Amino acid sequence: MERTLITCTDVGVQFGSFTALKNVSLELHAGEYLCIVGANGSGKTTLVKTLMGLQKPTSGCVTAHTASIGYLGQKNSIQRDFPATVEEIVLSGNRIRCFASRKDKDNARIQMEKLGITGLAGKPFKDLSGGQQQRVLLARSLCAAKDLLVLDEPVTGLDPMVTDEMYQIIRRLNTEDKLAVLMVSHDIHRAVQNATHILQLDNEPLFYGTAEEYQRTPLYTRMSHVEVCETHFCTHCGINCNASHIGSMRFGGVK
Repeated sequence: MERTLITCTDVGVQFGSFTALKNVSLELHAGEYLCIVGANGSGKTTLVKTLMGLQKPTSGCVTAHTASIGYLGQKNSIQRDFPATVEEIVLSGNRIRCFASRKDKDNARIQMEKLGITGLAGKPFKDLSGGQQQRVLLARSLCAAKDLLVLDEPVTGLDPMVTDEMYQIIRRLNTEDKLAVLMVSHDIHRAVQNATHILQLDNEPLFYGTAEEYQRTPLYTRMSHVEVCETHFCTHCGINCNASHIGSMRFGGVK
């Protein structure tokens, strides 16, 4: 059996009278690819922050069995106009030291090569396109991710072609590098195509199991008709767009 990386047991998170999460239990193992899906406000980002130790659970517990975790949050701490080079940004993903060691620099170079951005090393981060910047931030996260890569909606705001490339990169990191992936996604189609496991939330688990099992559920049938604008060619939303936008959906019916 694969090594356990994170254990989450009966976790709940309360903000005043609002219940953001309740009764969440899961185990993430080495080599797995878990996608967390659900409507806006269903607790996906809250769960990720709780698993990362950035949010304290109100009930239950989270145990991380590894410290080798890379994290790319929804709103990254680095501003897009940050005055630093690509290499400096990627290097900052190593453990903080006064000076970058040779090992740190080698690690940064490997991650840049892996993502095809070595040629951008000396360029200012702020001068890059959105897709290039996201690759840089992913390389930065990979510097710490020897066991697990955690991504919170990493393709938000990217055009469809760049989105496809990012999903291919993440899939390759999982299948070829054997890196475990935990990702929040609004794209249910890519989730079931790429992930080994699915967790669907509506502030509590509606489903947790393999992607294959999930595709046989009524939940998947309902979710498979739901998209956000970033996943298809429209401008919120043009003529002939048949998507029901996930932000307006709560389970029990699509509004």
